Amino acid sequence: MRLKFPESEISKWANSYDCSQEEKALLELKPKILKLGYVDKIQLKQVAHWKSPRSASHIDKNSDEFVKDITTWSLSAKDERSKIEVLTLLDGVSWPSASVILHFFHYAPYPILDIRALWSVGMEINNQYSFSFWWPYVEFCRQVVERNSLDMRTLDRALWQYSKENQKV
Repeated sequence: MRLKFPESEISKWANSYDCSQEEKALLELKPKILKLGYVDKIQLKQVAHWKSPRSASHIDKNSDEFVKDITTWSLSAKDERSKIEVLTLLDGVSWPSASVILHFFHYAPYPILDIRALWSVGMEINNQYSFSFWWPYVEFCRQVVERNSLDMRTLDRALWQYSKENQKV
């Protein structure tokens, strides 16, 4: 796994990224969610709508209490596998959406599992995600942000934008 562009260009690609209002709203939720220790159903629907609008309606199948219990578990778990896999118990939350929850609302840095970002680091696109696929990607991204004194959001934006401008579909 390696970046398809020089690390010195991360800021350039991140700065080319167009941050939507929906994304800004998610970023504004972080302090509240960190304080409460869980994501509520309304916030979860915002996440789902931003990441995968088609799955957002499935969020309604979850009870408010189930969403609170599952996200509380995820955001407080010590085990890395527990943090992400428990989120996939929620209707409407797949691995990519679960990674968004960790990315925006966990204290630790987590990248978003996205086909554009995966392409930008040369990973094989896999529709059947697992912990053994996700965890090396997390570790790689954490090394990149640490080496370059960046936050994970900056790297994530750069990976997405680079793919948008360079990947032949």
